[in-house]
Amino acid sequence: MKREFAVIGLGRFGGSICRELSEEGMEVLAIDIEEDKVNEFKNIASHAVIADSTDEKVLKELGVRNIDHVIVAIGDNIQASILTTLMLKELGIKKITVKAQNDYHEKVLNKIGADQVVHPERDMGKRIAHSIISNNILDHLELSDDHSIAEVKAGRKMTGKTLIDLDIRAQYGCNVVAIKQKKDKFINVSPMASEMINEGDILIVIGADKDISRFEKNLVVEDDD
Repeated sequence: MKREFAVIGLGRFGGSICRELSEEGMEVLAIDIEEDKVNEFKNIASHAVIADSTDEKVLKELGVRNIDHVIVAIGDNIQASILTTLMLKELGIKKITVKAQNDYHEKVLNKIGADQVVHPERDMGKRIAHSIISNNILDHLELSDDHSIAEVKAGRKMTGKTLIDLDIRAQYGCNVVAIKQKKDKFINVSPMASEMINEGDILIVIGADKDISRFEKNLVVEDDD
């Protein structure tokens, strides 16, 4: 079942999140108050609409309350960002991620109940997009235009299995270069194929972006994240 996201604010940061989530096959509702920005994403997002996110009636009409995760990426208008976050909380959105302009803005967002506050100056859109797809995807760093390294937490699909059981290299074309073992906080570099994976272990995986994406979708993302 596809996860559903809404991205409010389609500037450089919000646009980056929207593109990446769409490329990962997620359902994305793209919202902005400016028509030209919405037009840019009509062929990228599942739906793209011109709307004022500070209007609760508009948010209800768009069906935002049925969306799993909303990302508020409004540009320089801190008041609109705060009001939008408040509206989303009142609508009962399960998870709200908000872009903060500064430390004061972050404090306010935390006080009114934002689940995750991000600073785009410190966090790349691509890394954040991967982290919000699943709680088990901890980090995602680009090595080149088409290769990355991902840090993922082992969940139910991997627990109790060995690397040879999962056959990650043959099935997905990427390599597990290290395992941070939860039980004894030991980092196992170049683990053996017979290495057993326990719940909560952290795998460091390297490979082509398309291969890592398949690996994450099949083994990392879990329905109840």
